Amino acid sequence: MSEHVTSAPLGLQGAYLLGERASHDELRTRLLDVAVSLLATDGPESLAMRRIASEAGCSTTVIYTMFGNREGLAEALYLEGFERIRKHLEAVQPRHDAFEYLTALGPAYRAACQSEPQYYSLMFERAIPGFEPSERARTLARAALNLFDRVISDCISAGYLVPTQPRKIADALWAAAQGAISLERAGHLRDGRTYDAVTTATICCYLRKN
Repeated sequence: MSEHVTSAPLGLQGAYLLGERASHDELRTRLLDVAVSLLATDGPESLAMRRIASEAGCSTTVIYTMFGNREGLAEALYLEGFERIRKHLEAVQPRHDAFEYLTALGPAYRAACQSEPQYYSLMFERAIPGFEPSERARTLARAALNLFDRVISDCISAGYLVPTQPRKIADALWAAAQGAISLERAGHLRDGRTYDAVTTATICCYLRKN
């Protein structure tokens, strides 16, 4: 009987903490969306804590508590961009065949970058002059692409790709993809055909010769 009595408050406390966490995450997402929108429309000078607070309908104290300072906000935006790419990649339906899964992830990465142009600019085009992600942030950013490493590892195990470090192949594929996307964004490429060609060619470089 005593166990039943003590479990109720714990359950209520847990529900409260979950609700509080959800509210915190919702506010954080709103602040990041406001900040990246201001960055896209009005440039890096618009990333003033007071202006973001006004646009988001909260106090500057809340923003300083969440992000520390303008540099902390910039790093949070940087990581949010990679988190959104991670979610796009993980939304790809896994395939029974590892190589089919890998080839499906390539177009998904391009689509993810296209769907988040404001974040892409911050992540890869130095939209905030002088901002340099910390080593911790760079490590977390690369971890957002770990799905490529895992699927490439499966391809190696299945005999499709040469035995080597999966990250070596993943980074080569990332470099090829990033170059094509940057050229496309700059208006030098009109569609995704070059992207498909360079990513396919990169994977073919590591195909196992039977």
